[in-house]
Amino acid sequence: MNLDFKENYILENDWVRLQPIVASDFDHLLEFSENEQEIWEYNSGGANGKENLEKYIANAISHRENEKEYAFIVFDKRSQKYVGSTRFYGIFSENNTIEIGYTWYGKQYQGSGINKNCKFLLLEFAFEKLNMLRVAFAANSKNKRSLNAMKGIGCVVEGVLRNCSTDANGNRIDVTRLSILKNEWEESVKENLQKSI
Repeated sequence: MNLDFKENYILENDWVRLQPIVASDFDHLLEFSENEQEIWEYNSGGANGKENLEKYIANAISHRENEKEYAFIVFDKRSQKYVGSTRFYGIFSENNTIEIGYTWYGKQYQGSGINKNCKFLLLEFAFEKLNMLRVAFAANSKNKRSLNAMKGIGCVVEGVLRNCSTDANGNRIDVTRLSILKNEWEESVKENLQKSI
C-alpha cells in the first residue's frame, strides 16, 4: 500500500506510541525546546526555542498536508510523557524507497531504548505495510552519537555527501548516508533489533 497522508497512523508497542504530530503538541514539546537547545546543534531547522518550535510543528503539518512528509510525536509509555519526534520523508513510492529522520528526543530519553523501539515500529511499517524495498537515513557526519545509533539498529553506511548542508550555526557540513534494504530487514535486522528492545 502507499502511505495515506490523510490516515492517522498510530504505531505502538509496550514501550512507545507514535502518533501524527498536531498543533497542540507544541505544549508537550516546549520544555525540550526551551531547556535543551543543544539537541539541535548538528542541523539547521531545529526546534530550539519557542518560536522555532512553532515553525517546526507548522512545517511538519504543512508537509503532511502537501503529501511530502509524515511526522510523529513520540510518547514514552513508561514515563507517560511525550519525549520527542520523528518522521518519514523522502518518499518515493514509485521506487519503493522512503527515509526516516528529523528524529530527536529529550536528553534523558536518549540511550534509553526509546529510539530502538521507534525505529523498529517505523521500519516494520515501512517494509511490511508500505512494501518499501529501501529505507534510508542521514546525519551530520560529526554527529557520532546519531551515526552510532543508526549503525546499532542495522544501518549500512553508503557514503558521505560532502559540504551538502548546514548545521544550526550556518556552518557547512558533510552528511553521512545510510540505509537498510528489505532483504536485510527480513534476514537479520528485524530479529536483531527485536531482541535488543
